[in-house]
Amino acid sequence: MPSTNKAVFNHHISSQFNENLQDVNTQFMSMGGLVEQQVANAIHALLETDAALALKVQYEDQTVNKMETQIDESLTLILARRHPAASDLRMVIAISKANTDLERIGDEAAKIARIAQTLCEEGESPRGYMETRHIGNQVRVMIHEALDAFARLDAEQALRVMQADADIDREYQSATRTLMTYMMEDPRHISRVINVLWILRSLERVGDHARNIAEQVIYMVKGLDVRHTSYEAIEKKIHGDSHNSDNSNS
Repeated sequence: MPSTNKAVFNHHISSQFNENLQDVNTQFMSMGGLVEQQVANAIHALLETDAALALKVQYEDQTVNKMETQIDESLTLILARRHPAASDLRMVIAISKANTDLERIGDEAAKIARIAQTLCEEGESPRGYMETRHIGNQVRVMIHEALDAFARLDAEQALRVMQADADIDREYQSATRTLMTYMMEDPRHISRVINVLWILRSLERVGDHARNIAEQVIYMVKGLDVRHTSYEAIEKKIHGDSHNSDNSNS
């Protein structure tokens, strides 16, 4: 399925958009690679008490912001000059929305890095690092898989990213309950544990943004707007359309 979808979009790109949209797509994937590395570095800075790396992540947020602006400007020019229609327009819209989500992932990585820097200076939190490592690893995989699905126009992989987001939400809620209980039992470390809670919240938000990017893949490939829709309902829409049309009429 992915290869067929890719062939369809490549046909449109080569015949109508030529280098324009391909160049924007390349910029988008470059930005995605930088943002993915930002998240990884922010988590590493926290877990390894690396203040210099935390500062580097914060500084790189400026680069991400500039890339977002450049992509937006390029997409505006494409809309003005090319007047895309149908699947071509879907791709422009999808890149535009996913571009915003990438920038916001960069913002969350910078937040994590700022808190990591604070904890480097004030002393590590006595609890929550194990949860941060675990959820952080899951979120990094989510970003990578969402970008890969975007590059390959793979709706099935996008669905798996959305399912992973539901898993992260559950683990975030569980970790939050655990840390809240710890703070009530030992109030001496409240401020530092609260910092870890903010980090976990940022990681959960990163997962949400990765899910949003996956939603745009489904929009590009299937023409379905699946925002604010449960994983189960999306799966039924996609697989129902392709496999169960006969059953629905019987």
